Amino acid sequence: MVAKRIIPCLDVKEGKVVKGTNFVNLRDAGSAVELAERYYLEGADELVFLDITASSDKRKILIELVKEVAKVIRIPFTVGGGISELNDIDNLLKAGADKVSLNTSIVINPELITKASRQFGSQAIVAAIDVKKNDGRYQIFIKGGREAVQLEGLAWCKETAERGAGEILLTSMDRDGTKSGFDVEFLSQITKAVSIPVIASGGAGTKDHFLEAFKNADVDACLAASLFHYQELEISDLKQYLQENGVQTRK
Repeated sequence: MVAKRIIPCLDVKEGKVVKGTNFVNLRDAGSAVELAERYYLEGADELVFLDITASSDKRKILIELVKEVAKVIRIPFTVGGGISELNDIDNLLKAGADKVSLNTSIVINPELITKASRQFGSQAIVAAIDVKKNDGRYQIFIKGGREAVQLEGLAWCKETAERGAGEILLTSMDRDGTKSGFDVEFLSQITKAVSIPVIASGGAGTKDHFLEAFKNADVDACLAASLFHYQELEISDLKQYLQENGVQTRK
């Protein structure tokens, strides 16, 4: 059995880590470098760094900050935000990222997934997918949740996998920051439909929420932000709880 992963997420705006609810009402959560180092020392399996306004501001990611974060951790490091071409991916991997997270750019240009996975390997390409339920349908959003597009969630997940993405990071905008639990029903549909790893994001509030996502949706990893930022839950305690309840995690 492949061990399940616990992944803290750093949503970065103007160089600072922020966290909100349903992608709005952002509040400061501290230094990206300090939080990254803390999570590494606390036993995080991976780290995700998202420059959440890079795409909407039509600018490149904060590459110097990426380099600083990469220096203080020794775990897989995924970076996303404002990546629009192969050269951006190359620069980030050279700056210390192990993977890149692509969202807006692959909706606009799906062929970027294929080209990127061929050039850098599918293991380095994460399809970040933001969904919101609308009249019973899961609609895709881009530009940090600011713009809806005419794509259906499950169909887009399948397409990204078919085009060569190595992993899907699925965020429920409805549950983001609410601490009401992951969208296990939709996540379960995705894990049954694709053969690549799926990371659950949006809604983590208790240890039980992680357990439910791993056991009932069969996701490969769970991502959380505010729970860890404000030390409402310790990664080591969460892993111990999961192991006690039959979920294998990394030490």
